Order: sequence, then structure tokens, then C-alpha cells
Amino acid sequence: MAEKPWEGRFTEKTDKRVEAFTASIAYDRRLYPYDIAGSIAHSRMLAKVGILTDDEADGLVEGLGAIKRELDRGEFTFDDSLEDIHMHIEARLLQVAGKVALKLHTARSRNDQVALDVRMYLREEAHRIIDLLQRLRTVLVDLASGHQDTVMPGYTHTQRAQPVLFAHHMMAYYEMFTRDQARFTDCLDRMNVMPLGAAALAGTTYPIDRRYVARQLDFPRISPNSMDAVSDRDFGMEFLAAASISMVHLSRLSEEFVLWSTSEFGFITLPDSFATGSSIMPQKKNPDIPEIVRGKTGRVFGSLMTLLTLMKSLPMSYNRDMQEDKEPLFDAADTIKACLSINIQMIPRITVNRDIMRKAASTGFLNATDMADYLVNRGMPFRKAHACVGGAVAYALGKGRELDHLTLDELKSFSPLIEADIFDHLTLAHMIDRRQCLGGTATENVARAIAEARKALSGDTIRD
Repeated sequence: MAEKPWEGRFTEKTDKRVEAFTASIAYDRRLYPYDIAGSIAHSRMLAKVGILTDDEADGLVEGLGAIKRELDRGEFTFDDSLEDIHMHIEARLLQVAGKVALKLHTARSRNDQVALDVRMYLREEAHRIIDLLQRLRTVLVDLASGHQDTVMPGYTHTQRAQPVLFAHHMMAYYEMFTRDQARFTDCLDRMNVMPLGAAALAGTTYPIDRRYVARQLDFPRISPNSMDAVSDRDFGMEFLAAASISMVHLSRLSEEFVLWSTSEFGFITLPDSFATGSSIMPQKKNPDIPEIVRGKTGRVFGSLMTLLTLMKSLPMSYNRDMQEDKEPLFDAADTIKACLSINIQMIPRITVNRDIMRKAASTGFLNATDMADYLVNRGMPFRKAHACVGGAVAYALGKGRELDHLTLDELKSFSPLIEADIFDHLTLAHMIDRRQCLGGTATENVARAIAEARKALSGDTIRD
């Protein structure tokens, strides 16, 4: 059984069942690059302030580098008795670097060590998610750009409402994911704070140089309160909240892909390579990718609820409950990256069935509002125009025809203000291009929005 760093206080060895129950190495092993980077920076700082000699620090840095290479190659041996990634690295360092490894933990605690590791991990994951969101925004703009003349029904209450451009519909999702990217970028500001040096909770008596460590680890700010530094997980909750909101948007898009790919809609055709079939029904083509993305949304929500619940009643400062923060963070980061990545690959290969969309936009009285607006422009109060057109819709329903298929005399029977030019106002092209208000679906508005989006995207930086 491995020696515990706290064994001087205890008269009994830790029960193996306790070791198994309390061990986090099964999942926190993925923190090793950040733990080693933090330990290297800490070693160099200890030498800078005279706590270690330069030779001792060099030996620690060399040993930590060797351990990282072992971990990178998958050659590292794990043991539940060592609990977590911190103790594993420390124990292996003693074997690799010798007794100088016993000095590495001077002026720090696992409390500030793990806070550092998680912040560094999430910082990197946030950058990856930001890059994926940018790529998804680009994919959506590309799709919109190719469909600036494709008309489809716009919906409210899942009922056909008014015609819109398909490009306008896709640019709505561009706006959602733009906000998501901004949320993750904003989240980085509060995540990017260096906690190392807070030690267990009260700081340390050693003459450490926290600013030096922060510079080495690329942290622009240092935690100003040692108790908050080791007990804060707000940055994790904020990360999960941003991920949850982004998953809402992915789920909404997925829901539309599922509906639009049905025989009842037929608006889009998913690529065969991003669909699956049935084990019993030979004719089936199932939209499994959007369905799974829609389902995975619940996992990310669950991760957020887990961390909120975990932290809601913890006293200051660090408590072992906080060991449970990692699995939801890891799972949510993995899940949202997978969902973004698969959509980036799938969306460019979707076939948009323009004719079916246009036909759907031409039926269902989607021009009723425009007929009311026509009457308003001729002096009729809107509420009266609304009632007048409602009567015309009821009449057309009874005849089994659309408003624009009624004769002029039939239409004039509802108001003498109606003239022959009414039919021009009820065409799809007219309905689209009259909506020129800022943010409306008019063709020139959508073209401008796409151009502005491309300009915005060209100003963003993609990280390797």
C-alpha cells in the first residue's frame, strides 16, 4: 500500500474500501498536463525565491517532463491507493527525481492545486468550444448564402404563419450561436484567474511569488482571496450554464431537422452517411444524429444541475464534496464538443428541397396579414382590417381556395377598398421584400446580414 502524505497523524492504515470509494483517479487523470505544468511553474518559482536551489528545481522540472511523456504514451501505472492525479505524479516523481520530490509540495496544497488544474483544463476546453462555435456559424452562413431566394413558411405555434427566406431562418441560428460564442468568451474572463498560492485556505508563510507563477501559466489575474480561491467553482457553473444554453440552441436546430426531414414536411433530405436505418423496416431512414444531439442536451443540463446542487450548501472553504465537480465538467465539455463537431460535418451535406418549401409557403393563407396591411394602407384601422380578412379566410376555406385564388369581386365583397392591385400584394416575392424593417426577412436585409456575418467571422481567430 502506498504511503499517505498524512500518515503521521493516523494510527491505522486507510481501508482499501475507503481508498476505492474516495479515489478520483479514474476520471481526474485527464488533468495531468495541467497538473504537471502547474508543478513545473511552482518548482521554478520556489527556486526564484530561494526555497529550492536551481539544481533542485531543474531536477524536478526534468522529472516532471519525463512523467508527462510516460502519461502521453500511456505507459503510466495507476493505483487507487494514490487517490488522485496529484498524488500519482508526486509518488512517481519521488521514483524519478529522488528525495527532492519531497520538497515540491512546499507552499501549496492539493486544494489550490486542483483549483488550478480545473481552471486550466476548462480554459482550454472553452477555447476549443469557441473555435467549434465559430466553425458552426460559418457553416450556417454558407448554407444561408446559397439559399437567399429560397422561400419557406415561417411558423408560430408550429402552424404556418408568414413566408420567410430559408436564409433568414438559418441566420436566426447564426445569431443564437454568436451569442453562445460570446458567452464562452465572457466566461473565460472569470475562469482565467490563478488560484495557486492560496494553499489550503489561508495562504502560506513562505515568500512565494504568485505573479511569477501566473506569468508562466498565462494567467492575467491572481485570486485576491485565498479562501475564495480554493472554494470557488463559479467558473465551472458559468461554463456549464453557457454549455447548457448552447445545447438548447443545438437541440432546437435538431428538432427542426427532424421535422423537416419527415415525409410530412419533406423540406430537407439528410445525407445517407449521417442517417441510419431500421433493423426491421427496410424503408426507414432515421434522423439519428439530430435526435441524439437533442437527447444529449439533457446530459449537459444534468451536469449543470449537479454542480449547482453540489455547491449550494457548502461552507467555506474546500470540502471533499468538491471532488464531484470534475465528472460533470468533463462530460459536458466532451458532449458539447461532439454535438458541435457532428453538426459542422453534417449541415453542409443537407439537401434543401426548395420547391417543396415554396409550395408550402404558397398555401395555408400565409398572405392574410399582407391583405390586412393592404387595407390599413388604404385607411382601414388594423383591428377592423384583421376582422375583415378573417371573414375572407373563412369564406375561402369554405370554397377550398387560397385568398389569391378568389376573384376580385369576391374579395371586394369584404371591403370596397380592395382594388385589382391586391393580387400583387399577395405574391410571395412581394410579401418577402416588403418586410424591410431592420431585422426583417426582405431579400436585401438577408443579403446584408450575410455580408456582415462574413465580415464578423473574418475578424475572429481560429486556434489550432
